[in-house]
Amino acid sequence: MAIGPGARRRISILGSTGSIGVSTLDVVEQLGGREAFDLVAITGNSNVELLARQAKTFGARMAVTADDARYAELKEALAGTGIEAGAGREAIMEAAAAESEWMMAAIVGTAGLAPTLAAARRGADIALANKECLVSAGDLFVHAVREGGGRLIPVDSEHSAIFQSLEDDQHHAIERIVLTASGGPFRTWSREQMADVTVDVAKAHPNWSMGLKISIGSASMFNKALEMIEAKHLFDLRPEQIEVIVHPQSIIHSMVGYRDGSILAQLGVPDMRTAIGYALTYPDRPQLNVERLDFAKLARLDFEAPDEVRFPALRLARSALERGGVQGAVMNAAEEVAFDAFCAGQIGFLAMADIAEEVMEAMIGYPAAGSIDEVFAADAEARRIAAALISERTMAA
Repeated sequence: MAIGPGARRRISILGSTGSIGVSTLDVVEQLGGREAFDLVAITGNSNVELLARQAKTFGARMAVTADDARYAELKEALAGTGIEAGAGREAIMEAAAAESEWMMAAIVGTAGLAPTLAAARRGADIALANKECLVSAGDLFVHAVREGGGRLIPVDSEHSAIFQSLEDDQHHAIERIVLTASGGPFRTWSREQMADVTVDVAKAHPNWSMGLKISIGSASMFNKALEMIEAKHLFDLRPEQIEVIVHPQSIIHSMVGYRDGSILAQLGVPDMRTAIGYALTYPDRPQLNVERLDFAKLARLDFEAPDEVRFPALRLARSALERGGVQGAVMNAAEEVAFDAFCAGQIGFLAMADIAEEVMEAMIGYPAAGSIDEVFAADAEARRIAAALISERTMAA
């Protein structure tokens, strides 16, 4: 990436202390650090020590923790640096509104929806690693990006692969896209084996090092389910154009099939920094210090059809795509509540999908959302129903 003296690119990172945020800062360092980038704002959750260290290392103007209770700790850690400290939701929104040209949206969950939407509306290029923006409010979010005039560049490895495999002016020729899935740690497990798994077992992904929420989402394939809904909005596709294939090696990150029978795929060693670097320098390709793919050592690539009986999240995503409306938001909200309950030991691993399906069925016919407030209303109602269902299960046990 060619950045001359005095032409530093203004960037912000929402979720800098998570795995995506840490990888983003690694890429920033590889591409010139402070000399190439003006870090306008970074935000994190409760890891204030790391947040402050990142802010000082990269010369951030503003650092914000989502945890109000950690404000004094962050302010003390940044004392004398000239870096503005903030805490809480309003400070997160302030960070999103700061005038960066490019923003990494990596806050996990619906907490990332409002700040990312705000950045899109002001015209920033959005590197999207937050699934909920499109899953819960896809139409609203895509409209905000178009109205703001910025670019939406996917960072999930699967969507980045699709993005990289799309030919200019050939959307009409797309027959299908194929999202690859590793299958997670339970790819060969039966439902009976999965019934009693612990959080520690579920979070052990075979190919990636990720946060708890993403790791368990991979194990349940809810992550892939959300990616199916994201793909619909990112690439303006019909539900029947979206396929999933299990590919344990995670070398082919996804594919685009065209009407002439051609398949274009993006391959690489599993490393999120490749997709992040592409999003940061698009349309250029940066020089990155990542492992190169050795085909001689690779030897084989395996594929298998996903089992929607063992992994019903994929079936639920298909239902959400076909039903439309707020079903994506409902599925996501219910799964988040169920995920918290699983981590707390209140329900089993398989019950997460059961809870999500029950909530989706209960909210069929819920009015479509025409605003962000209506999205949050549907989200809140789904969470209320999910919590009640979990409470009933807990009492019955």
